[in-house]
Amino acid sequence: MAPATEAVWHGLRASAREGLPGVRFTPLVLNGPPDIGKSFWARRLAHYLEVPATRIDATGEPASFGLTGSQRGWGSAHAGKLVNTVLNSWHAGPLVIIDEIEKADEVHSNKGARHTLTDALLPLLERMTAATWECPFFQVKMDMSWVNWVMTANSRQGLPEPFQSRCVVLGLPDLTTVQLRDFAMNEAARRGLPAPAVEALAVPFETGTVRQGRLSLRTVARMLDRAEALTMRPMLH
Repeated sequence: MAPATEAVWHGLRASAREGLPGVRFTPLVLNGPPDIGKSFWARRLAHYLEVPATRIDATGEPASFGLTGSQRGWGSAHAGKLVNTVLNSWHAGPLVIIDEIEKADEVHSNKGARHTLTDALLPLLERMTAATWECPFFQVKMDMSWVNWVMTANSRQGLPEPFQSRCVVLGLPDLTTVQLRDFAMNEAARRGLPAPAVEALAVPFETGTVRQGRLSLRTVARMLDRAEALTMRPMLH
């Protein structure tokens, strides 16, 4: 995740250098294999920046409506997550995390109008147009130029060029065997797991299971959870 951290760091330094009242960095698309920690990194970023965050799963949201809301007159008219996050937190610069942006579906109205998540994002990703963005539900202009964006993707396919041109698209590599093992050992030490449990965790790495592609960051985390649960079981008795 170093390239993503570096990109945000440049934004932080520029914000401080210009004396801005808030943090700004170029919208990011973290493009890489599943289960390498893209979404986790984004959530931790919000934690360290001390800003509210909202997350949208592009595969489970009805096009743009989950993010921006829908106009009054629709049967299911509502304000979107973006506006609700700003109003509920009283913070103009939240972090919006959109997972699997390349898989967002299209929605077509009865009159043939086409609505896509990437099209709805275009005015929000440009600082100038975001400053005068109009909420479809409240129908008033709102300054969304302080909102920061982190989107994840497994491929550039499905991402329109106008959308990509407004973002920094970072290609992130898959995790190596060494990185997976280091994560497992460091996390085991942080959790205070006993030596037998740590030795058992090392077995898949020593036997080549990882090199055969049967382990990912997610599965290693589950292994750690099971090891910790087994360690705690005798204490409960």
